[in-house]
Amino acid sequence: MDNYENRAVIRYLHKKGMTPKEIHDDMLSTLGTSAPSYATVKKWVAEFKRGRETLDDDPRSGRPRTSTTDEMVEKVHDMVMADRRITTRTIAEAMQVSHERIQHILTEILGMNKVSSRWVPKLLTNEQKHQRVKLSKQNLDLFEDDPDMFAARFVTMDETWVHHFEPEYKRQSMQWKHPFSPTPVKARVAPSAGKVMASIFWDARGVLLLDFLQKGETVTGVYYATLLDKLRVAMKEKRRGMLKKGVMLHADNAPAHSSAVAMAKMHDCGFQIVQHPPYSPDLAPSDYYLFPNLKKHLAGTKFDSDNDVIEAVEGYLDMQEEGFYSEGIRRLQHRWTKCVELQGGYIEK
Repeated sequence: MDNYENRAVIRYLHKKGMTPKEIHDDMLSTLGTSAPSYATVKKWVAEFKRGRETLDDDPRSGRPRTSTTDEMVEKVHDMVMADRRITTRTIAEAMQVSHERIQHILTEILGMNKVSSRWVPKLLTNEQKHQRVKLSKQNLDLFEDDPDMFAARFVTMDETWVHHFEPEYKRQSMQWKHPFSPTPVKARVAPSAGKVMASIFWDARGVLLLDFLQKGETVTGVYYATLLDKLRVAMKEKRRGMLKKGVMLHADNAPAHSSAVAMAKMHDCGFQIVQHPPYSPDLAPSDYYLFPNLKKHLAGTKFDSDNDVIEAVEGYLDMQEEGFYSEGIRRLQHRWTKCVELQGGYIEK
């Protein structure tokens, strides 16, 4: 509570017939250390007894304050707009006023606060934002036409590297400590050089196909086409009737996924392509949901071989219930909608 609010409380309690000591005890029990002192309470009770009505400070003699005039506020605002990274101390020195007064102008009068830049995958052009909005609207129409059928037909996929060792996220290493105990420290560790490439096809019910790239091979259009053949076989075994309903396949715009041989194979398989805008991991369920959860689970664990990594990935995916996968797909509706609202801007959550 500020001084004005404290004085209002003191006047109210005084009108109720409480003594200065009783008023101070009451405010101290409620406000703790932020309560006004007994001397302050006693002073204002005396003022109200003399008939004082205003709660404002009395005008002071001497040089009037000029640091919060409209002209000063405008100058501070102009300096900030000219250099968004300028410090309050630099402004204070230039204006020859206190650092606290500049802070007051910026936060209380101009309503500004200083924030860090948000990391994004790419600085999108207007054309790329337009493409994100266009395809998000198009995909929303697919979803909203029949949400249940969309969930039954939609399949998404992507590839990811899984390292023999992924360091813990900073948040994962948080621990409780006493105020007097030292803050724990931890050396920054990079992911290990040993790694395995996993290709995962999944839908709202779970994983349809999990494939690991063999040593010496690369993800090409031909390789991706062979995965599509394997996907058809997996669907016949795990999702009876799905191929008859018609599969809507979603993947990003990696060269292997959009190559001529891959497109021809998708046509042969009878898959309908769900378009994905370029530079849009925030609209890919594997990137915003499946892979982060997988990496978080594996973080901090050291694996001795590729086979150990493969076993760990398979074990994690197998132990997830159907609700885990349906949640990742369900979030697409919100993200497509948010992308349209942000006019193509990136989505944080």
